[in-house]
Amino acid sequence: MSPGDSGSLAGPILVTGGAGFIGSHLVDHLLGRGIETVVVDDFNDFYDPRIKRTNVAGHRKDPRYRLVEGDIADRPLLERLFDEVPFALVVHLAARAGVRPSLRDPLLYERTNGIGTLNLLECCRAGGVRDFIIASSSSVYGINSKVPFSEEDPVERPISPYAATKRANELTCFTYHHLYGMNITCLRFFTVYGPRQRPEMAIHKFTRLIHEGRPVPVFGDGSAQRDFTYIDDILQGVVRSMERRLPYEIFNLGESSTIDLLGLIRLIEKALGKKADLQFLPAEPGDVPITFADITKSRRLLDYAPKTPLEDGIPEFVRWFVKTQGGTA
Repeated sequence: MSPGDSGSLAGPILVTGGAGFIGSHLVDHLLGRGIETVVVDDFNDFYDPRIKRTNVAGHRKDPRYRLVEGDIADRPLLERLFDEVPFALVVHLAARAGVRPSLRDPLLYERTNGIGTLNLLECCRAGGVRDFIIASSSSVYGINSKVPFSEEDPVERPISPYAATKRANELTCFTYHHLYGMNITCLRFFTVYGPRQRPEMAIHKFTRLIHEGRPVPVFGDGSAQRDFTYIDDILQGVVRSMERRLPYEIFNLGESSTIDLLGLIRLIEKALGKKADLQFLPAEPGDVPITFADITKSRRLLDYAPKTPLEDGIPEFVRWFVKTQGGTA
């Protein structure tokens, strides 16, 4: 896989959250290009930390790879790391993720996503690191009446603490670009899936429950629509933003197509060869009715070109799931 274009990248590169789903795929790519890569990850218990350790097992054999186990909210740890390593670029993927969990513990989300991001920006400023890429989220759009969602749309009414922290990150990043001349790109990811996807996310969770013959919870009537993005396509956008290093930009990274929840479940059923036992439940607060990316700007400035529709991506995910979780499909 070669998600980037002809741009150049040189290390050392810091990847926060580099043991996670998206981060570990990015590290695969960077090490494959021979780039010195440092990862900071705290291996927290949001999901089983053994999953992340499996993600990085192969990386640890590469002499160009360094893993620092720690929390981005730990300012002294980051300062020591920036003093030791002259980073050429920071890719900030670490975050407390998820809309629903953020309603239960908003202070934790503010600590990690808010203070953690500010710590990194301050370390970049003090250390003269000019280039910074950060993962934002489609959740910043909230209940947006206009679809597809454009980067020019107003996004001042987030409906979850998670979304609020991500929008705040974008604003803080602009401040650092304006004051200190940093090149910062904010990437609004639209529901990423694929091999290594976190186990609590819908596609992974539904696949596991259908595979095991257990009830599948459907919140609401199943009509909520999402723009699901395959990991290879997200990685393409991330790498191209790293290569372009634009002054300050926000980009949507999605497939620019939607499917409702019941349609998604049908695709998983087909790939597994098993029927789902649906359990309808009340809609959850914080959930939005639709996400739908307008990727016109990403196509124009990043040459972003997603290539994996759900009809191809779901079978790929299911094959990975069956291979790693056991069983047959």
